[in-house]
Amino acid sequence: MARYLVRRFLVAIPTIFITISLIFFILRVLPGDAALVVLGDNASEKALENLRIQMGLNVPIWQQYIVFLGDIFKGDLGVSIASGTPVSELIADNFGHTMLLTLASILIGCMIGVPLGVFSALRSNSWIDNLVRAISMTWISVPPFLMGIILILAFSLKIELFPSMGGGEGLWKGIYHLALPAFTLGLILSGVMMRFARASMLDELNQDYIRTAKAKGIPSYIVIFKHALRNSLIPVITVIGLDITALISGAVITESIFSRPGLGSLAIDAIITRDFAVLQGCLILVAFLVVIVNLIVDISYSIANPKIRPS
Repeated sequence: MARYLVRRFLVAIPTIFITISLIFFILRVLPGDAALVVLGDNASEKALENLRIQMGLNVPIWQQYIVFLGDIFKGDLGVSIASGTPVSELIADNFGHTMLLTLASILIGCMIGVPLGVFSALRSNSWIDNLVRAISMTWISVPPFLMGIILILAFSLKIELFPSMGGGEGLWKGIYHLALPAFTLGLILSGVMMRFARASMLDELNQDYIRTAKAKGIPSYIVIFKHALRNSLIPVITVIGLDITALISGAVITESIFSRPGLGSLAIDAIITRDFAVLQGCLILVAFLVVIVNLIVDISYSIANPKIRPS
């Protein structure tokens, strides 16, 4: 296992390098003048030129790229042009909110989607199965912004059960304010979980080893929960890993709808103000997260099914 982890990390290094390089060049070729955005149309040419020098935009792009890589290797993400605050501090202040929303959404999605998907597979072609499949398709079809609006109308304006704005101060208020945003993404994810859990469970139930176990007289609940369910979780784990990046993207919209702090609002503000350093920091962080999540998913495969453990 240790050698496998080392190999995976060695593969991750060039992946991250290529990703951050693409981030740098894509941001630099976007139209518009960052200095003009920061200072406004009424700024003098001298002030614009001084700001371009401060931002390092007065040198060729290849020199900017070398400086950029050097700063990244030193752990320096730069300073926000808009606020003058180090990017690392801005990300640290907002990262926890986004990850809390993402993890809460995954927890809700799995707690709702996996049991319903498994139960649907055990009652295949029944009215319960048809109902679960209809629910899953409905939730998958609803985009995050519409799901958020529906939940706000139902549970914030109509029933007045949960707040519709802000992140809340303190642990309990934070959880209280997190409820609607987490369910916005969690219900959509649960629809995906239902379909994959159902399909994977049906496939396992039709395997020869399941029929053999039943023929030997092993109780059905042991066959289902110890053998079939464990092996059926592998595709579900894959979906969770793939959907984490999608959930982070969905968090951008969800945080805007609920006026929550997080990487989403930070990135949107950076795009509006053309704050390269902040936007680069957000994108680089997401790239690291994608690589780490893929590594965790690979390790989870071997935990869920020891037969596919790397040698």
